[in-house]
Amino acid sequence: MPLINGFDLINIIKERHVVAGAFNTTNLETTIGILDAVEKSGIPAFIQIAPTNIPVSGYDYIYDMVARKAKTMDTPVTLHLDHGKSFEAVRSAAQAGFGSVMTDNAKYDYDENVQHTFEAVQYAKGYGIPVEAELGAIAGKEDDDVTEGNGKTDPTQVVDFISRTGVDLLAVAVGNVHGLNLDPNIDFPLLKKIQEVCPVPLVLHGASGIPDEQIAQMVDNGVIKINVASDLRTAYIKAAGKDYQQEPNRFDLVNVCLDAEKAVEEVVYKKIQVMNQNSLTKVK
Repeated sequence: MPLINGFDLINIIKERHVVAGAFNTTNLETTIGILDAVEKSGIPAFIQIAPTNIPVSGYDYIYDMVARKAKTMDTPVTLHLDHGKSFEAVRSAAQAGFGSVMTDNAKYDYDENVQHTFEAVQYAKGYGIPVEAELGAIAGKEDDDVTEGNGKTDPTQVVDFISRTGVDLLAVAVGNVHGLNLDPNIDFPLLKKIQEVCPVPLVLHGASGIPDEQIAQMVDNGVIKINVASDLRTAYIKAAGKDYQQEPNRFDLVNVCLDAEKAVEEVVYKKIQVMNQNSLTKVK
């Protein structure tokens, strides 16, 4: 089916009581690996790209390759902008046809975060697409961006933030971290407090390093979207590296790419199963 609008995907996720994986891509092989796993699982998903990865593919090219593959699928997919740290990134993604966007203004103080987020939401309304924003600061390394410390989301700010910005999804900092080199530990009491007051669905970033047993609990804690990036990139690079180690003089790039694509598919499929193992039913 064609790529669908993010609002429609959110409704499907909530109706089915599942969690949508949000898997970061960079190139064609990663894209195909992700979407093959999504189709195999039958669980709706976001496929996303951050502006730091755009130099490889561009907004228009990534849209074209994701849209072309999605047309062959029966499982709903939305193309999402991850960590849009500028208004220009949000505008470029919307103009390219992305079905949802994230505006990431966590580097600013609270009022500036509100103002920049509000501007992104107003712009996205013209395209009829949902906006995700971050409240709190998620520690770790996301591509080349490093966040020191972990300013957890303050539950007392949630209602005001949503009311003043109009965002449709809220990414929270509850002990999750970006990357694989830190030690994430989800603060479930804090997550529950946020869930109780937040009028919009929650998003969890940095899921690559979080233990499976914690990921499996997210579906019952208001989280409908879980971001995974580092695990996929690691799988891709390790697969290519293994091929080189086994045969340093090889030149059949096609098989190297296919091995990397398969490695990504296996990781994505496993992540989807973990995210939804506590759901009411397994949906094919």
